Amino acid sequence: MSGVGSHVVVAPDKFKGTLSAPRVAAAVARGLREAVPDVEVRCLPVADGGDGTVDAAVAAGFLRVGRWVTGPVGKPVAASFAVRGTTAVVEVASAAGLALLDEPAPLTATSTGVGELLVSALDSGARRIVLGVGGSACTDGGRGMLEAIGDRSFAGVEVVLASDVDNPLLGPSGAAAVYGPQKGATPADVEVLEERLARFAAEVGPEYVDVPGAGAAGGIGFAALAVLGAVRRPGIEVVLELVGFASAVEGARLVITGEGSLDAQTRHGKAPAGVAKAAGSVPTVAVAGRASVDPVELGLRGAYPLLDVEPDLTRCLAAPEPLLERLAGRIAADWLGE
Repeated sequence: MSGVGSHVVVAPDKFKGTLSAPRVAAAVARGLREAVPDVEVRCLPVADGGDGTVDAAVAAGFLRVGRWVTGPVGKPVAASFAVRGTTAVVEVASAAGLALLDEPAPLTATSTGVGELLVSALDSGARRIVLGVGGSACTDGGRGMLEAIGDRSFAGVEVVLASDVDNPLLGPSGAAAVYGPQKGATPADVEVLEERLARFAAEVGPEYVDVPGAGAAGGIGFAALAVLGAVRRPGIEVVLELVGFASAVEGARLVITGEGSLDAQTRHGKAPAGVAKAAGSVPTVAVAGRASVDPVELGLRGAYPLLDVEPDLTRCLAAPEPLLERLAGRIAADWLGE
């Protein structure tokens, strides 16, 4: 690499349930530097608006602010948001995420803690709040969130709904019907949730029921759009702006992105496809746990799954970082040779 003068941007999402995005990026960076000691690596962990969005912001220089809030089943949980200047980043998963539950609570899970985080962000001086809505446990239409906000005014505050979900609030493509079963709802539960959402929407803003994204996060999208005046934008695009990807990729020789599973869902707003698109003419490859789709379809020049170096999935899950370092060595050989 001597004399080349360009750098490598490492911008992966998390390997869900295994490694956070910052740890994926760090492992890839170690492998690159071991293979090419003088390589310049810029780590920019990313997220698609779901869990990990605050981590990505913090890795990019935002300050993490911790708060105890009401969890999805009413018990206090330690949550956090990120802030830099007058911009704050709040993720639903931190306060009302499925991962916070010991067992599903499809009929009782609440978004109250999300509202408490939004109020804390407002109190921190935020005039722009990015609300990442992936990974929610609740289907309350955002009722708990709005109750927690109470009479606090968000006038003059730009609220960005970071989400690729375009589902309406109600109906066969709505929050209860599509996402309720993923949160443990039985068919009977779905009917109950649908009725509750319809009643709540009639009170709060029936004209927002069919707005794309109203069904995001069990209807938190609806409440954000109808009451907070939120504007929905693709999550990965918002996160790439927050972390300064456009500046980092200028003059780059290679971009390395990734996520746990490169599959058909990756096409629909997931981080690797978004990173590849944003990288433009800079070659982009991905690391992954597994890959079941042609990387070219995602705008990638190649994919490097852990299963290529360790066929035993159990071992991949147990110790992914050394495997990522090995994959980074392969990437260096393929893309960073003189």
